[in-house]
Amino acid sequence: MPDILARRHAPALAHFASSNVLVAFDYDGTLAPITAHPERARIRERTRRLLVAAAIRYPCIVISGRGWSDVAARLDGIPLWHVYGNHGLEPWAQNEAHAAAVRQWVDRLGCLRVYPGLSIEDKTYSVAIHYRLVRQKRGVRRAIQAAVRRLPGVRVVGGNQAVNLVPASAPDKGAALEHTRRVLACDSSIYVGDDETDEDAFAAAPADRLLSVRVGRNRNSMARYYIREQVDIDSLLRVLVAARPLQNRGGGLIPLERARR
Repeated sequence: MPDILARRHAPALAHFASSNVLVAFDYDGTLAPITAHPERARIRERTRRLLVAAAIRYPCIVISGRGWSDVAARLDGIPLWHVYGNHGLEPWAQNEAHAAAVRQWVDRLGCLRVYPGLSIEDKTYSVAIHYRLVRQKRGVRRAIQAAVRRLPGVRVVGGNQAVNLVPASAPDKGAALEHTRRVLACDSSIYVGDDETDEDAFAAAPADRLLSVRVGRNRNSMARYYIREQVDIDSLLRVLVAARPLQNRGGGLIPLERARR
């Protein structure tokens, strides 16, 4: 898995940047740093400015595991073409059957609340079991696995010290990525994510149509390239912005020199 920011891979990134390309990002761990308390995850101001500059130049979307209203509020003011929540399910594919299944799961997962530090996040159309703050990681992982095995109609997606549960019949991040690419009539996509929840997107299309980039190197990932750490998202955005200079369209655009600060 090569570093997409290495000089020898600049032609591959430039090739996609010059094409009719859709640019897509995960939120937590990709656009925003991971935090012990997910509600505190925010995009750095420098990253926000660069994302605005990129979104002016490319059709950009975000596909997050967060609920749609949550992630959309965190991206307010950025000219994205679309925002997906709940791992690509919301808002285009949610229904009451998915919500009813999640309510049932949350009720059955109550047995896990005996672990101090564990939290069960009900996102209406999916569930996230966070155990970052639990001291006995091995024991709690076993308990989570046992509890999840008893749930009907669930698809398990691992995360960064979290276990995500989504309806087995729901579309995933890869489906959302390809759906948007087709709707916007783009020929190719760039997707950047950071963990197991992004693997469906990394594998959504062949390498000639998808430039997949993982935050952090992982030999088991389906991503073709990586950036070393989350802070390097700024460098990647800066390269994308520089690769597509703006024509003189007048007012309201953010100059690249400001985005670099």
